[in-house]
Amino acid sequence: MFEIIYEDPETQEKKYVYQNSWGITTRTIGVMIMIHADNQGLVLPPRVASIQIVIVPCGITANLTDDARNNLQVSCSQLEEEMKNAGIKVKGDYRSNYSPGWKFNHWELKGVPIRVELGPKDIEKKQIVAVRRDSGEKITLPRNGVVNKLGELLDDIQNSLYRKAYEDLEGHKILLTDWSQFGPNLDNKKIILAPFCGDEECEDKIKADSARDDTEAAEQGAPSMGAKSLCIPLEQPAPIKENDKCIHPECKRRPQFYTLFGRSY
Repeated sequence: MFEIIYEDPETQEKKYVYQNSWGITTRTIGVMIMIHADNQGLVLPPRVASIQIVIVPCGITANLTDDARNNLQVSCSQLEEEMKNAGIKVKGDYRSNYSPGWKFNHWELKGVPIRVELGPKDIEKKQIVAVRRDSGEKITLPRNGVVNKLGELLDDIQNSLYRKAYEDLEGHKILLTDWSQFGPNLDNKKIILAPFCGDEECEDKIKADSARDDTEAAEQGAPSMGAKSLCIPLEQPAPIKENDKCIHPECKRRPQFYTLFGRSY
């Protein structure tokens, strides 16, 4: 946007606003999909899922009486209403032209965090079956107080996905001060925390000297470009000491901070 002007409250002077454009919306969605998804489809964290729980009626056979069918529908609708009143984003899949198995696959593909299965036998036993999308675990819960239990389960899924992603990130991160280890760790798909002077020419040198030979990269199917700076972490992994050196061996400048380097894929 252009020509956005405000009036300084102290000087009454007209000034232009400061703006940033990060292009972050679609990128964060893409990163979320790449980190959490599996071979069955999306795996969505509950806090961003438009549908957090889907209810699928089960056990509907040709021998089921009309009263039992109606009772099942009423039970599912009551459970759905209770969840909505508790602030849970829930959807009941009551379509009669699809089998439960088809619905299971459909909502797994969509990444819905929890699938609730409810059938005539579950109603008799006063229970429901909850299936986690992230782990596939089936959990039988008593019908009484089940909405609170499902809310807790959503929180557990959220925390579990975060913890798994965080551990994966930390497992691919390494702190280096030795240039000879820089290239091999890039080849092992690591992101590298290294002391860096912050100079643009030095970064260009790091990128050029950490590039792989094109023939070698082609043979192994790996990217060949050199490393670039990804960010300067606000929380530095270690203080810069007097005798520390910039990661590039030819650089004579004193490092200013640890910087995260990595290859683009």
